[in-house]
Amino acid sequence: QVQLVESGGGLVQPEGSLRLSCVASRNIFAIYTMNWYRQAPGNQRELVAAIFSDGTAAYADSVKGRFTISRDNTKNTVYLQMNSLSPEDTAVYYCNADPSQVARDYGLGPYWGQGTQVTVSS
Repeated sequence: QVQLVESGGGLVQPEGSLRLSCVASRNIFAIYTMNWYRQAPGNQRELVAAIFSDGTAAYADSVKGRFTISRDNTKNTVYLQMNSLSPEDTAVYYCNADPSQVARDYGLGPYWGQGTQVTVSS
């Protein structure tokens, strides 16, 4: 079992910045893709950013150029640096660990954090 704990959310003004952190209870980055999702009230959960086991990253078009996903293997932590925030970024942000085929072969499943609220408002 793996626990994911997010932190770093809060209230920020438009054009401000926040950095979210997701600490994993074990180092799983070699066999998991780490994702950040968000869900705004009344909306479906959407994938915002992903960092793959090889360290490459991908982003939703809505955040490309503003958000940066990264990880620190020594701290079992994934980050989401969010810049130029707008009210449309307001949502609960969730950290997700998506298993590779190798992980699935070992019976390991996906994991989710509890979420952290990000509110962008003046």
